[in-house]
Amino acid sequence: MERHVALVTGASSGIGEQTALELLRRGFTVYGAARRVDRMSTIVDAGGHAIAMDVTDDASVSAAVDRIMADEGRIDVLVNNAGYGSYGALEDVPIEEARRQFEVNVFGLARITQLVLPGMRARRSGTIVNISSIGGRIYEPLGSWYHATKFAVEGLSDSLRVELEPHGIRVVVIQPGAIRTEWNGISRRSAIERSGDTAYAAQARALVRALEAADASSTASEPHVVAATIAKAATARRPRTRYATPVSAKFIVGLRRVLPDRVFDLVIRSVFAPTTAELAEQRAAERPAAAPGARREADPDRAAA
Repeated sequence: MERHVALVTGASSGIGEQTALELLRRGFTVYGAARRVDRMSTIVDAGGHAIAMDVTDDASVSAAVDRIMADEGRIDVLVNNAGYGSYGALEDVPIEEARRQFEVNVFGLARITQLVLPGMRARRSGTIVNISSIGGRIYEPLGSWYHATKFAVEGLSDSLRVELEPHGIRVVVIQPGAIRTEWNGISRRSAIERSGDTAYAAQARALVRALEAADASSTASEPHVVAATIAKAATARRPRTRYATPVSAKFIVGLRRVLPDRVFDLVIRSVFAPTTAELAEQRAAERPAAAPGARREADPDRAAA
Protein backbone atom coordinates (compact mmCIF):
# COMPACT_ATOMS: atom_id res chain seq x y z
CA MET A 1 0.00 0.00 0.00
CA GLU A 2 1.35 3.42 -0.97
CA ARG A 3 2.28 5.58 1.99
CA HIS A 4 0.74 9.03 2.20
CA VAL A 5 3.13 11.97 2.17
CA ALA A 6 2.88 14.84 4.65
CA LEU A 7 4.65 18.19 4.72
CA VAL A 8 4.77 19.88 8.14
CA THR A 9 6.08 23.44 8.38
CA GLY A 10 7.56 24.94 11.53
CA ALA A 11 8.78 21.46 12.44
CA SER A 12 11.92 22.37 14.40
CA SER A 13 10.15 22.40 17.77
CA GLY A 14 6.86 22.31 19.63
CA ILE A 15 3.67 21.48 17.81
CA GLY A 16 5.34 21.06 14.42
CA GLU A 17 7.95 18.62 15.68
CA GLN A 18 5.39 16.56 17.60
CA THR A 19 3.04 16.52 14.60
CA ALA A 20 5.79 15.18 12.34
CA LEU A 21 6.56 12.43 14.86
CA GLU A 22 2.88 11.53 15.30
CA LEU A 23 2.32 11.26 11.54
CA LEU A 24 5.42 9.07 11.26
CA ARG A 25 3.95 6.77 13.90
CA ARG A 26 0.78 6.57 11.81
CA GLY A 27 2.66 5.41 8.73
CA PHE A 28 3.11 8.64 6.79
CA THR A 29 6.19 9.63 4.84
CA VAL A 30 6.92 12.92 6.58
CA TYR A 31 8.91 15.97 5.53
CA GLY A 32 9.53 18.42 8.34
CA ALA A 33 10.32 21.94 7.15
CA ALA A 34 11.99 24.79 9.03
CA ARG A 35 14.69 27.38 8.59
CA ARG A 36 17.17 25.36 10.67
CA VAL A 37 17.57 21.79 9.48
CA ASP A 38 19.92 20.99 12.38
CA ARG A 39 17.03 21.39 14.83
CA MET A 40 15.03 18.57 13.19
CA SER A 41 17.33 15.67 14.03
CA THR A 42 14.59 14.06 16.15
CA ILE A 43 12.41 13.78 13.06
CA VAL A 44 15.24 12.35 10.97
CA ASP A 45 16.10 9.84 13.71
CA ALA A 46 12.46 8.70 13.71
CA GLY A 47 12.57 8.02 9.96
CA GLY A 48 11.38 11.35 8.57
CA HIS A 49 13.02 13.91 6.32
CA ALA A 50 14.24 17.39 7.25
CA ILE A 51 14.07 20.09 4.61
CA ALA A 52 15.15 23.72 4.76
CA MET A 53 12.37 26.25 4.27
CA ASP A 54 11.86 29.92 5.08
CA VAL A 55 8.16 30.56 4.53
CA THR A 56 8.84 34.24 3.76
CA ASP A 57 11.26 33.35 0.93
CA ASP A 58 9.46 32.28 -2.24
CA ALA A 59 12.53 30.60 -3.73
CA SER A 60 13.01 28.58 -0.54
CA VAL A 61 9.38 27.47 -0.45
CA SER A 62 9.34 26.54 -4.14
CA ALA A 63 12.58 24.57 -3.85
CA ALA A 64 11.25 22.60 -0.88
CA VAL A 65 7.97 21.67 -2.57
CA ASP A 66 9.79 20.81 -5.82
CA ARG A 67 12.12 18.47 -3.94
CA ILE A 68 9.25 16.62 -2.28
CA MET A 69 7.41 16.27 -5.57
CA ALA A 70 10.59 14.99 -7.24
CA ASP A 71 11.21 12.47 -4.45
CA GLU A 72 7.65 11.32 -3.78
CA GLY A 73 5.50 12.54 -6.65
CA ARG A 74 2.79 13.75 -4.31
CA ILE A 75 1.89 15.64 -1.13
CA ASP A 76 -1.25 14.28 0.50
CA VAL A 77 -1.30 16.35 3.69
CA LEU A 78 -0.02 19.87 4.25
CA VAL A 79 0.21 21.06 7.85
CA ASN A 80 0.71 24.83 7.85
CA ASN A 81 2.17 25.23 11.31
CA ALA A 82 4.92 27.85 10.83
CA GLY A 83 4.07 31.02 12.73
CA TYR A 84 4.88 33.12 15.76
CA GLY A 85 3.32 35.57 18.20
CA SER A 86 4.62 39.11 18.39
CA TYR A 87 2.97 41.28 21.02
CA GLY A 88 3.01 44.94 21.96
CA ALA A 89 0.61 47.86 21.76
CA LEU A 90 -0.40 48.67 18.19
CA GLU A 91 0.99 52.17 18.74
CA ASP A 92 4.39 50.76 19.72
CA VAL A 93 4.92 47.96 17.19
CA PRO A 94 6.85 49.11 14.08
CA ILE A 95 4.82 48.56 10.94
CA GLU A 96 7.71 46.51 9.54
CA GLU A 97 7.23 43.99 12.38
CA ALA A 98 3.48 43.93 11.73
CA ARG A 99 4.15 43.17 8.06
CA ARG A 100 6.64 40.43 8.98
CA GLN A 101 4.07 38.75 11.19
CA PHE A 102 1.60 38.73 8.30
CA GLU A 103 4.31 37.44 5.96
CA VAL A 104 4.99 34.47 8.24
CA ASN A 105 1.54 33.72 9.64
CA VAL A 106 -0.63 34.42 6.59
CA PHE A 107 1.21 34.96 3.30
CA GLY A 108 3.72 32.18 3.93
CA LEU A 109 0.86 29.79 4.66
CA ALA A 110 -0.97 30.90 1.52
CA ARG A 111 2.07 30.56 -0.74
CA ILE A 112 2.85 26.99 0.34
CA THR A 113 -0.80 26.12 -0.15
CA GLN A 114 -0.71 27.55 -3.68
CA LEU A 115 2.23 25.32 -4.55
CA VAL A 116 0.77 22.04 -3.27
CA LEU A 117 -2.73 22.54 -4.69
CA PRO A 118 -2.06 21.59 -8.35
CA GLY A 119 -0.97 18.08 -7.35
CA MET A 120 -3.87 17.66 -4.95
CA ARG A 121 -6.34 18.82 -7.58
CA ALA A 122 -4.88 16.42 -10.15
CA ARG A 123 -5.48 13.51 -7.73
CA ARG A 124 -8.76 14.98 -6.47
CA SER A 125 -7.52 14.26 -2.98
CA GLY A 126 -5.66 15.98 -0.18
CA THR A 127 -5.95 17.61 3.23
CA ILE A 128 -4.73 21.06 4.24
CA VAL A 129 -4.48 21.61 7.99
CA ASN A 130 -4.04 25.25 8.97
CA ILE A 131 -2.84 25.90 12.50
CA SER A 132 -4.73 28.91 13.74
CA SER A 133 -5.30 29.52 17.46
CA ILE A 134 -8.07 30.33 19.87
CA GLY A 135 -6.57 33.75 19.11
CA GLY A 136 -8.44 33.53 15.81
CA ARG A 137 -11.67 33.64 17.81
CA ILE A 138 -10.81 35.78 20.85
CA TYR A 139 -8.60 38.81 21.51
CA GLU A 140 -6.14 40.19 24.05
CA PRO A 141 -4.77 43.66 24.78
CA LEU A 142 -1.40 44.27 23.12
CA GLY A 143 -2.08 41.39 20.73
CA SER A 144 -3.73 43.28 17.89
CA TRP A 145 -1.26 42.31 15.16
CA TYR A 146 -1.02 38.67 16.22
CA HIS A 147 -4.78 38.28 16.47
CA ALA A 148 -5.23 40.01 13.12
CA THR A 149 -3.10 37.31 11.50
CA LYS A 150 -5.03 34.50 13.15
CA PHE A 151 -8.42 36.00 12.28
CA ALA A 152 -7.08 36.19 8.71
CA VAL A 153 -6.12 32.50 8.77
CA GLU A 154 -9.64 31.63 9.93
CA GLY A 155 -11.30 33.60 7.13
CA LEU A 156 -8.87 32.33 4.51
CA SER A 157 -9.49 28.75 5.62
CA ASP A 158 -13.28 29.10 5.50
CA SER A 159 -13.20 30.46 1.97
CA LEU A 160 -10.65 27.87 0.89
CA ARG A 161 -12.74 25.03 2.33
CA VAL A 162 -15.75 25.74 0.11
CA GLU A 163 -13.48 26.67 -2.81
CA LEU A 164 -11.68 23.33 -2.77
CA GLU A 165 -14.50 20.99 -1.77
CA PRO A 166 -15.56 20.41 -5.41
CA HIS A 167 -11.97 19.30 -6.13
CA GLY A 168 -11.92 16.67 -3.38
CA ILE A 169 -9.59 18.63 -1.09
CA ARG A 170 -10.34 19.08 2.60
CA VAL A 171 -9.39 22.15 4.67
CA VAL A 172 -9.28 21.96 8.45
CA VAL A 173 -8.50 24.58 11.10
CA ILE A 174 -6.79 23.69 14.38
CA GLN A 175 -7.24 26.13 17.28
CA PRO A 176 -4.69 25.46 20.03
CA GLY A 177 -5.15 27.09 23.40
CA ALA A 178 -2.52 27.23 26.15
CA ILE A 179 0.30 24.94 24.99
CA ARG A 180 3.74 24.77 26.60
CA THR A 181 6.01 25.72 23.71
CA GLU A 182 8.54 28.41 22.78
CA TRP A 183 5.62 30.55 21.54
CA ASN A 184 4.68 31.79 25.01
CA GLY A 185 8.19 32.95 25.89
CA ILE A 186 8.66 34.71 22.55
CA SER A 187 5.32 36.48 22.98
CA ARG A 188 6.14 37.63 26.51
CA ARG A 189 9.55 38.99 25.52
CA SER A 190 8.13 40.87 22.54
CA ALA A 191 5.49 42.58 24.71
CA ILE A 192 8.15 43.89 27.08
CA GLU A 193 10.57 44.83 24.30
CA ARG A 194 7.91 46.83 22.45
CA SER A 195 5.81 48.29 25.27
CA GLY A 196 7.72 47.74 28.51
CA ASP A 197 8.73 51.38 28.83
CA THR A 198 5.89 53.14 27.05
CA ALA A 199 2.44 54.38 28.07
CA TYR A 200 1.36 50.72 27.91
CA ALA A 201 4.02 49.40 30.32
CA ALA A 202 1.57 48.41 33.06
CA GLN A 203 -0.55 46.52 30.55
CA ALA A 204 2.55 44.83 29.14
CA ARG A 205 3.53 43.55 32.59
CA ALA A 206 -0.04 42.37 33.21
CA LEU A 207 -0.02 40.53 29.87
CA VAL A 208 3.26 38.81 30.72
CA ARG A 209 1.89 37.76 34.10
CA ALA A 210 -1.26 36.31 32.49
CA LEU A 211 0.73 34.40 29.85
CA GLU A 212 3.06 33.00 32.51
CA ALA A 213 0.04 31.89 34.54
CA ALA A 214 -1.47 30.21 31.46
CA ASP A 215 1.75 28.26 30.89
CA ALA A 216 1.86 27.12 34.52
CA SER A 217 -1.84 26.30 34.71
CA SER A 218 -3.09 22.71 34.94
CA THR A 219 -5.32 23.51 31.95
CA ALA A 220 -2.29 24.02 29.68
CA SER A 221 -1.16 21.05 27.60
CA GLU A 222 1.97 19.71 25.96
CA PRO A 223 2.47 19.93 22.16
CA HIS A 224 1.75 16.24 21.63
CA VAL A 225 -1.91 16.86 22.54
CA VAL A 226 -2.28 19.22 19.58
CA ALA A 227 -0.27 16.85 17.38
CA ALA A 228 -2.73 14.04 18.11
CA THR A 229 -5.61 16.32 17.10
CA ILE A 230 -3.84 17.29 13.87
CA ALA A 231 -3.19 13.64 13.02
CA LYS A 232 -6.83 12.83 13.75
CA ALA A 233 -7.96 15.56 11.34
CA ALA A 234 -5.44 14.49 8.70
CA THR A 235 -6.63 10.88 8.71
CA ALA A 236 -10.38 11.36 9.16
CA ARG A 237 -12.61 10.40 6.26
CA ARG A 238 -14.77 13.45 6.96
CA PRO A 239 -12.93 15.76 9.37
CA ARG A 240 -14.63 18.56 11.24
CA THR A 241 -14.01 22.07 9.93
CA ARG A 242 -12.42 23.12 13.24
CA TYR A 243 -10.80 21.48 16.22
CA ALA A 244 -10.15 23.48 19.38
CA THR A 245 -7.65 21.77 21.67
CA PRO A 246 -7.13 21.07 24.57
CA VAL A 247 -10.40 20.99 26.52
CA SER A 248 -9.73 24.45 27.99
CA ALA A 249 -9.54 25.86 24.45
CA LYS A 250 -12.97 24.41 23.65
CA PHE A 251 -14.36 26.12 26.75
CA ILE A 252 -12.87 29.52 25.83
CA VAL A 253 -14.08 29.34 22.21
CA GLY A 254 -17.53 28.29 23.43
CA LEU A 255 -17.61 31.17 25.91
CA ARG A 256 -16.76 33.64 23.16
CA ARG A 257 -19.56 32.23 21.04
CA VAL A 258 -22.26 32.86 23.63
CA LEU A 259 -21.12 36.07 25.32
CA PRO A 260 -21.86 39.52 23.85
CA ASP A 261 -18.82 41.62 22.99
CA ARG A 262 -19.09 43.96 25.98
CA VAL A 263 -19.43 41.09 28.41
CA PHE A 264 -16.45 39.30 26.89
CA ASP A 265 -14.53 42.57 27.11
CA LEU A 266 -15.08 42.47 30.87
CA VAL A 267 -13.73 38.94 31.03
CA ILE A 268 -10.62 39.90 29.05
CA ARG A 269 -10.03 43.04 31.12
CA SER A 270 -10.24 41.05 34.34
CA VAL A 271 -7.71 38.46 33.11
CA PHE A 272 -5.24 41.06 31.84
CA ALA A 273 -5.78 43.79 34.46
CA PRO A 274 -2.67 45.58 35.76
CA THR A 275 -2.28 45.67 39.53
CA THR A 276 -2.89 48.87 41.49
CA ALA A 277 0.86 49.16 42.11
CA GLU A 278 1.63 48.77 38.39
CA LEU A 279 -0.89 51.46 37.49
CA ALA A 280 0.49 53.82 40.13
CA GLU A 281 4.02 53.27 38.89
CA GLN A 282 2.86 53.90 35.34
CA ARG A 283 1.14 57.17 36.26
CA ALA A 284 4.20 58.34 38.20
CA ALA A 285 6.42 57.63 35.21
CA GLU A 286 4.07 59.54 32.91
CA ARG A 287 3.83 62.61 35.20
CA PRO A 288 6.06 65.36 33.77
CA ALA A 289 8.86 66.42 36.10
CA ALA A 290 8.83 70.00 37.31
CA ALA A 291 11.42 72.17 35.58
CA PRO A 292 14.33 73.24 37.83
CA GLY A 293 13.43 76.46 39.64
CA ALA A 294 9.78 76.29 38.64
CA ARG A 295 8.52 76.40 42.24
CA ARG A 296 10.86 79.26 43.19
CA GLU A 297 9.48 81.30 40.30
CA ALA A 298 5.94 80.66 41.45
CA ASP A 299 6.52 81.69 45.07
CA PRO A 300 6.77 85.47 44.44
CA ASP A 301 3.40 85.36 42.70
CA ARG A 302 1.75 83.73 45.73
CA ALA A 303 3.49 86.20 48.06
CA ALA A 304 2.31 89.15 45.99
CA ALA A 305 -1.23 87.86 46.09
